[in-house]
Amino acid sequence: MSEQSAEELATQDLAAEEVIAPNPEEAPILERRETTAENRRNRAIFSVPVELVVSVGRARPRICDLLDMEKDALIPLDTKIEDPVEILVGDRVLARGELHELEDGSGRLGVRLTEILEFDPRSDLP
Repeated sequence: MSEQSAEELATQDLAAEEVIAPNPEEAPILERRETTAENRRNRAIFSVPVELVVSVGRARPRICDLLDMEKDALIPLDTKIEDPVEILVGDRVLARGELHELEDGSGRLGVRLTEILEFDPRSDLP
């Protein structure tokens, strides 16, 4: 084998680093992902869709009142029109917000978040 100078070795090492580890800003996202088992598990868990429920209020009518209801009956709720709605996953309130009509012209509603509740997931373990 031929002997190489320290400068030539350093140049080769630098060239190898440029090939092996491209600038993270320019690397495709898939190449930057960690491939540890924990990371793969987290990606799998975080990609599961959950159903959110938006609660505008509650009512506690008696069964006889429900049986007497007809079309156009009005069920009174325990909230006012200006009260925030609650965003729930299961029975857990995650946030509160205000109802707004979407600006896409569809007439659909959306919720503008005004408060995100903090919780310790470890404290709620069964």
